[in-house]
Amino acid sequence: MKLLQLPSDLTLSHDGVRLELLDCRHEDDLVQACQDGNLWELLYTIAPSPDKVHDYIATAHAMTDRVAFAVIDETTGHAIGSTSYHDILPHCLRLEIGYTWYAKSYWRTRVNTACKFLLMRYAFEVLYYQTVALRTSSLNARSQTAIERLGAKKDGVIRNQRTTQDGIICDTVMYSITADEWPNVKHNLQQKMQQHQGQHD
Repeated sequence: MKLLQLPSDLTLSHDGVRLELLDCRHEDDLVQACQDGNLWELLYTIAPSPDKVHDYIATAHAMTDRVAFAVIDETTGHAIGSTSYHDILPHCLRLEIGYTWYAKSYWRTRVNTACKFLLMRYAFEVLYYQTVALRTSSLNARSQTAIERLGAKKDGVIRNQRTTQDGIICDTVMYSITADEWPNVKHNLQQKMQQHQGQHD
């Protein structure tokens, strides 16, 4: 049983981006999305290869401490990536946002900001969780910068906690946002989305 039970028909939508619970109906779209940039070949990505998308969806469903979403571009109706709540700790009202990837043509667009806004807003304002955390590789400076721009605070570094696609052992950098900090982070995200308003890329 999932540690976090969400309505099966849950959808979260803002600025042309929609999140819905990931299932097999998204498989064909995600096969196409992961080929946009050959994401599975990149050093830091967790995107599946085209022949592993089915297994990726099955694994996400099997994990009790993860709830996976498909990211939908509402202008096309197609899934263009995935993101998740994970490492869910109901007893202390803490969860993480991760397992996030998008087709390369959607990088540096409004999509990531909108997804983070939707997931954080739901976690803080509907689920009433107290902490939302994010993590990234110590080697991924682009991801660290993006997380810091969200307004997350750096908690610390877990040494030698992960490996890259080619087997390099590296550190994990941990960040978090608390419920008290959410109003300022929310305002920051809303400003960023206004700057991107109307943009596809």
